[in-house]
Amino acid sequence: MPLLTIHHKTEYRYDRPVAFGEHSIMLRPRDGHDLRVLDSRLEIAPEPMSLRWIHDVFGNSVAIAGFDERADRLTFNWHVTVEYNPVEEFALTPDDAAYFYPFVYDDEEFPDLVQYVTPQYADPDGEIAEWARAFLDEEAPTPTFKILSGMTHGIRKAFKYRKRHEQGTQHPLDTLQTRSGTCRDYALFMIEALRRLGIAARFVSGYIFVPEDLKERHVGGGSTHAWVQVYLPSAGWIEFDPTNGIVGTRDLIRVAVARDPRQAIPLHGVYIGPADAFTEMEVKIRVEACDEELETEDS
Repeated sequence: MPLLTIHHKTEYRYDRPVAFGEHSIMLRPRDGHDLRVLDSRLEIAPEPMSLRWIHDVFGNSVAIAGFDERADRLTFNWHVTVEYNPVEEFALTPDDAAYFYPFVYDDEEFPDLVQYVTPQYADPDGEIAEWARAFLDEEAPTPTFKILSGMTHGIRKAFKYRKRHEQGTQHPLDTLQTRSGTCRDYALFMIEALRRLGIAARFVSGYIFVPEDLKERHVGGGSTHAWVQVYLPSAGWIEFDPTNGIVGTRDLIRVAVARDPRQAIPLHGVYIGPADAFTEMEVKIRVEACDEELETEDS
């Protein structure tokens, strides 16, 4: 299995020493049959007074740091090595319950999926629902994979990727009307479209590995990335990245899953001091194959 290393450094800078409240750090990849954390190291400066790890409501690993020092910089430096076994595109057979849409979720599973089936954002004129229905065949049923693949590649082709410096994720209607957004915007929009079809979907935050031969094709490298998981009977949670048109986990390193993007913020906290003390934040992220990294360091 290939090994990948992730280096994620975030530094907050201030024009004078300030105090810091608790900070939540959600950067540790989620272990599973397709990904295993082999080594990890979190360096924080100034050194926190306390550091504890918890699992949130979705089972994500979260570190909580508390501070008792003032400083004009706060730095989080995360290093992790993972064993990575990407799952390629999934395949449903006509015997699978979800092969055709519409399908029905099992009575035992549905209570646990309600939060992922229920839309969370307003669509007063039905624009999101109308966009979603455009992927259905005129005569039912429609192959489910055709809908999911169509949305994934449709967003990539018809929408313009752009980086935004504003905090948070824009409303799905803004993404639809402007036909543009970040990876987080795309993911949330696709999730809301799927929920309007009654398909369970949730938000995924993590990293994307950009191989040398895909640098002209993949976007989102050098920063945290976001995509979608869809739950299908007998297939489970399947990954879809509308930013890059990826189906399956190829080149995607999952860190956190959530009902809404606001629940999967990689790094969050407050400082205590004058409002104008903050000057800037710098984020540097590298995701590399281990052999590539060794070659770079030897040169």
